[in-house]
Amino acid sequence: MTTHSTGHGTDDTHRIATLKAMQKLIPLMCAIYFMSYLDRTNVALAKAQLAADLGISAAAYGLGAGIFFIGYALLEVPSNLAAHRVGPRRWIARIAVTWGALSAAMMFVKGEYSFYAIRVLLGIAEAGLFPALMYMVTLWFAPKDRPVAVGWIYTAPAIALVIGNPLGGALMQLDGTGGLHGWQWMFLLEGLPTIVVGVLLYFKLPERPRDARWLSPAEARSLETHAVIDTHGDADLSSANWIAALKRPSTILIGLIYFLNQVAFVGLVFFTPAMIQQMHVKTPIVVGLLSSSVGIGFLLGVLILPRIHRRMKGDCLYLGVLTAGLVASGLAFIASTSPVVQIALFVATAFFGGGVLPSYWAIAMKRLQGIQAAAGLAFINTIGLIGGFVGPYVFGMAETASGKSASGFTVVVAAAVLGLVLVPLLAKAIRLEARPDALGQPALEVDA
Repeated sequence: MTTHSTGHGTDDTHRIATLKAMQKLIPLMCAIYFMSYLDRTNVALAKAQLAADLGISAAAYGLGAGIFFIGYALLEVPSNLAAHRVGPRRWIARIAVTWGALSAAMMFVKGEYSFYAIRVLLGIAEAGLFPALMYMVTLWFAPKDRPVAVGWIYTAPAIALVIGNPLGGALMQLDGTGGLHGWQWMFLLEGLPTIVVGVLLYFKLPERPRDARWLSPAEARSLETHAVIDTHGDADLSSANWIAALKRPSTILIGLIYFLNQVAFVGLVFFTPAMIQQMHVKTPIVVGLLSSSVGIGFLLGVLILPRIHRRMKGDCLYLGVLTAGLVASGLAFIASTSPVVQIALFVATAFFGGGVLPSYWAIAMKRLQGIQAAAGLAFINTIGLIGGFVGPYVFGMAETASGKSASGFTVVVAAAVLGLVLVPLLAKAIRLEARPDALGQPALEVDA
């Protein structure tokens, strides 16, 4: 991709504008993604209570935890095309309000089938949120700044895991208050604030640099030029235009590697509290505190690894090293019998499994722009969401078969090994697509 800087003045303008965008835009994007992850994963803390109060088994819980991603995945591409047409501000606000209401409605679960139903509806309501955020990144930030921007956005779910698990554990201490179970209070008090955040975003989130009052006209133009922006809503929405992005081998392979990552990482997130409980920890708030080890590793990963990636030329080599790190941490956990060491390995596994996520999106964004970015990023996320369904379900099956939640780490290792095998294929696909005649268009970026 060509940089449009013509002098030091232009460079300085873009640098200042990028810093302003990071400071003003990223906190708003983080706020909504924080709430989405809090509402999506708080069910992990309720696993034992749902079993005791409603008779929901480990396998049924795994299915319900994962089935969220089916509804999410089915509407991911259509939802992001809608975001491209009507503008991400309106669409993200709509998503937040509807899913916040449904998250609060989890308090009305009565058994397995109502658990499944609300989880599916929750996924449908949230469909398109993350790719809409990623689409906004392509509208605001130059390719070289996107790994860091996405890394900052990923601090939101990491912090949600660090704060959310102890918070959820504390809210479940309200058990019996007002005649409600603790898990009912948790769903209610974590769902309602999401509606408030959605309304706030409608009034505060600018869609494009030119809409931001805190940017000068020159700064807005600089951001749009460096981002190679296209005006959403005006691009050709014909199937031939956006389906081309879905056919690219690099798009498909990034999606498959992301799928395997999500099998491992989402399964780990949903089953960490159960693993902690099987270490003979019974108090909900202590379970929550120890479970936040995954969030700590995730947070360290997204703060450190994107900055290393920013300085790396070989995208796929870097991706391979991080995936190998996930394999190593998973194997170390399986080999360990010490609870203290295992908790440390929760941190290490999340560091690699979560810290690699911004790199997937940065690699994809280099090769997708405009309507193709809206469709292609949503398609990659759809494939990953299916992994988010498969992961908890397979973890649940592993626990049912062995009686031990920690047996899910065999799933972590298997998925990471398969992902490592696909990385060289991605590098080859990127090199082939870089040829000027490969896709009937100008050469794409390599950095494979």
